[in-house]
Amino acid sequence: MTSSPTDATYSALRAQLETLTTEAFRSELAEIDQLPTLEIARIMNGEDTTVPGAVAAQLPRIAEAIDATAARMARGGRLVYAGAGTAGRLGVLDASECPPTFNTDPDEVVGLIAGGPSAMVTAVEGAEDSKELAASDLDGMGLTSDDTVVGISASGRTPYAVGAVEHARTAHGALTIGLSCNADSALAAAAEHGIEVVVGPELLTGSTRLKAGTAQKLVLNMLSTITMIRLGKTYGNLMVDVRASNEKLRARSRRIVSLATGADDATIESALTEADGEVKNAILIVLGEVDGPTAARLLDTSGGHLRAALKSART
Repeated sequence: MTSSPTDATYSALRAQLETLTTEAFRSELAEIDQLPTLEIARIMNGEDTTVPGAVAAQLPRIAEAIDATAARMARGGRLVYAGAGTAGRLGVLDASECPPTFNTDPDEVVGLIAGGPSAMVTAVEGAEDSKELAASDLDGMGLTSDDTVVGISASGRTPYAVGAVEHARTAHGALTIGLSCNADSALAAAAEHGIEVVVGPELLTGSTRLKAGTAQKLVLNMLSTITMIRLGKTYGNLMVDVRASNEKLRARSRRIVSLATGADDATIESALTEADGEVKNAILIVLGEVDGPTAARLLDTSGGHLRAALKSART
């Protein structure tokens, strides 16, 4: 009996999956469902402790990717994550946390997930298998050569992620990063900066929301956070660009000004009022002994870097 094209396609895909570390079957865990809950939790916790070591092995590559990303963003470029399923959701999560944390514009760090926003909660049939969909999503946002596109895929073979990186690099000249959890991946090969965090087989065979997902989250934390540090979004380890959009963040804003300046409450309130609530400006008003308009001008001249603005205020 001759196999149909569909059968052949699935056979090829199955053979490909069997070569991936993230899909490997662990026979020693074949009866994990028979173990006491505490023992399963201990095994799972032990698995998770191996992830930071796998990330550490990629730190030089991660640092190179961050420096390249920061250089593009300093010219007005955007950071764009592209992935499917869990990988896509992690990208959307990281992007959504940047505006409140670093006061970035919502269009400055963007998360694209195969199938669109609805795929955050419901699987969209076939979306991850389309390189064309990735290209269309990128074209729709007007990608430029100053942008950075990070393809995210645990397997390193997901067509949407690979297609995003390929299209961004060849059609737009954008900086490209490929984040996967398998060695010698198609995603890393397609990207200018390949980051392969090999965490090994999962507790549940092929469930890459586990160790692979944790590894991806750790790397995305580094990409966005350290890039923002390089762009002057922090002062030391203080989030001086935090957007005070609720009571907790308003209280945090005052605490940050206090930690940075050592000023009393009255001085802090006065500075924040003059700075229209902008933490970085308020710190400059206190430490640089300048007024609000001068603080705004100095920060604009320094590209938003508080240390540079303070140096100018004191000279």
